[in-house]
Amino acid sequence: MHFTNFGFDERLMEGIDASGYEEATPVQEQVIPLILQGKDIIASAQTGTGKTAAFLLPLINKIITSQHDQHTINALVVVPTRELAIQISQHLEGLSYFTNISSIAVYGGGDGNAFIQEKKAVSTGADIVVCTPGKMMAHIKMGYVKLDGLKYLVLDEADRMLDMGFYDDIMFIIKHLPAKRQNLLFSATMPHKIRELAKKILHEPSEINISISKPNEKIVQEAFIVYDEQKIPLVLHLLRQRDFKMVLIFCSSKLSVKQLTRELKRNKILADEIHSDLEQDKREEVLMHFNSGRLPVLVATDILSRGIDIDNIDLVINYDVPHDGEDYVHRIGRTARAAAEGTAYTLVSVKEQRKLMSIERLLGKPVPKATVPPELGKTPEYSPSSSSKKTGKRNFHAPRRFNNNSKGKKQE
Repeated sequence: MHFTNFGFDERLMEGIDASGYEEATPVQEQVIPLILQGKDIIASAQTGTGKTAAFLLPLINKIITSQHDQHTINALVVVPTRELAIQISQHLEGLSYFTNISSIAVYGGGDGNAFIQEKKAVSTGADIVVCTPGKMMAHIKMGYVKLDGLKYLVLDEADRMLDMGFYDDIMFIIKHLPAKRQNLLFSATMPHKIRELAKKILHEPSEINISISKPNEKIVQEAFIVYDEQKIPLVLHLLRQRDFKMVLIFCSSKLSVKQLTRELKRNKILADEIHSDLEQDKREEVLMHFNSGRLPVLVATDILSRGIDIDNIDLVINYDVPHDGEDYVHRIGRTARAAAEGTAYTLVSVKEQRKLMSIERLLGKPVPKATVPPELGKTPEYSPSSSSKKTGKRNFHAPRRFNNNSKGKKQE
């Protein structure tokens, strides 16, 4: 379906065209008409299917084509992380560029100037406010937030917010909203606790489900069965075998992120890191460089497994196997977004084989096992039923490390 079929205002269509949108994704085809009709929505769709535009486009259209109070917040979009708040806000600015929509992102970690801007927006009125729960609750407690005219509430990545312990914050915010409003709940998964939340805040919702807990079929998945000390040399090999333009590497700990990033830089690969130890300004700077293409390799903790809205990532590497299948789906879902194709490699040590086995059960099929380059040395067998009794270490010589003269290396 082409976006012209939704009947959007010409000003919004200019923003859609400028953003390079042509055909709507399946979730957009199903969700946008229902939102335009004023229906409450509970939607579950796999990562990278266009959920953000699915709610932003109809909300922008409804606001610019109807009479609304300019001295209140008209739409509130609540998200789990500051990264997602920034991404959605930037997406919103692009789509609404040719309209008179006013918007702001409200999240923690900013300086005094950011707080002043936030206070002004939420007290004098803004068409769309994208916020994290804790920061918005803090503003509300100070008594100046104008919510009496609010018409639209969006909870994005609702399952993630509940996992992070934001239930009470969300309910606090909702208690301060007008009872009559349109509610849109988006969640990558649909566990029981999301159903219970939906019952409390949604009114006769329409339900949309698209490929729950399954990766995009356009993602080429491969797993490398290795020893722990082979992981860094293998990452170096994978980055050099093809000219990947944007690579996102996930590690399960900040220590692993720092160690891997240091080794990549030592081997003359242009890389940087992002994790919770970094100041917010630094995290935003690194993300901006990655998003613009100036930084080809980004190493991150699961802080970015959800809530990063970048369409051009062509390779995701799981340096550590995710703790469960849902995390795996969200990690590799950072690639092959929209209509693009992508690749996802997972490095599996002996002690992580049972984790991979549980992921394969969720997927309903095995992740293809790739061949480790022979120069890295002997590798373990894939035997997840017995892997928990092994240490993941070996008693023979570690593989050689790639040196700075390796053929085909990326230069700074």
